[in-house]
Amino acid sequence: MRIELQRITVRDLTAGYVDNNENGVRAYGGKLDVRPPFQREFVYKEKQRDAVIDTLTLGFPLNVMYWATREDGTYEIIDGQQRTISICQYVNGDFAFNFRYFHNLQPDEQEKILNYELQVYFCSGTDSEKLKWFKTINIAGEELTDQELRNAVYAGSWVSDAKRYFSKSGAAAVRIGSDYLNGSAIRQEYLETAISWISDGNIEPYMANHQHDPSAANLWQFFQSVITWIESSFKPTKERKKIMKGVDWGFLYKQYKDTVFDATKIDEEVKRLILDDDVTKKTGIYPYILTGKEKYLSIRAFTDAQKLSAYEYQMGICPECGKHFDLAYMEADHITPWHEGGKTTAENCQMLCRDCNRRKGGR
Repeated sequence: MRIELQRITVRDLTAGYVDNNENGVRAYGGKLDVRPPFQREFVYKEKQRDAVIDTLTLGFPLNVMYWATREDGTYEIIDGQQRTISICQYVNGDFAFNFRYFHNLQPDEQEKILNYELQVYFCSGTDSEKLKWFKTINIAGEELTDQELRNAVYAGSWVSDAKRYFSKSGAAAVRIGSDYLNGSAIRQEYLETAISWISDGNIEPYMANHQHDPSAANLWQFFQSVITWIESSFKPTKERKKIMKGVDWGFLYKQYKDTVFDATKIDEEVKRLILDDDVTKKTGIYPYILTGKEKYLSIRAFTDAQKLSAYEYQMGICPECGKHFDLAYMEADHITPWHEGGKTTAENCQMLCRDCNRRKGGR
């Protein structure tokens, strides 16, 4: 791979700057692709963005950037997208720094910024070499998420289209699914969740198989189906949505999408579980209701004091098999199971040997 260091002025960099949701971000007289398919969305916060502009106004050196040369004579950013967009947005008048927009500066102040020279490495090589460089040198700013790296590896028409649905702060997936998903769309976490849902967690094989598909319509349609199923089946209120966020809805949808639910019965069960102090993981309520598996609820455990009290009362004898065990080889158990109304109290605690507790758990 060939690398050549050049100096590019801010004036030349920002010439022809355009940010179009459909066609991406261009600069450097239209010759620079600021946001290639493998790049993340703009994620700089105000403090980071202002630090870039402060560096220019003070004349301090800005970290070196890397551009890849294309066969058609244009370029794409390998590293430096966040700094480039910050500079272009400021010169374009999109935000103010120290309460002054670029057009509010005196002519000599504007010239100082426009004449500032950026250090840019121009890199020539194959696509695989460029992606390797991207992973290796993209250490400035925020660390890449796993999905951002996957987007780099499987860059193509499918990723570009998928990002249109899932990777913008105001994307369609955000509008309909933000109540049910964790993370940030611009950090690709919405996209990661959607792919995980449709692929049963096999994200990379799914992306590899669809890398060159002309669109991500199948993924978007599946995602819409999941959200529609959630809202039509459970009719969530604003308050209930707080415990529905981050649930693996894709898995549940595939398992239970053809089941007809009694909404009133579910509502009563949700209310009961929310009020149950023994349920320590409220976000597991809906998975528990559908699957019947208590593991989703993280039922409150007995305290060490309760365990010791039960052990002393039993004199170390397991009530199931009648044998004596040291405390370390016994486990706390609900005498009346939690799902039958038993509480995690001292009165409902007994100590069973490990084997008996396992057998009881399987009954």
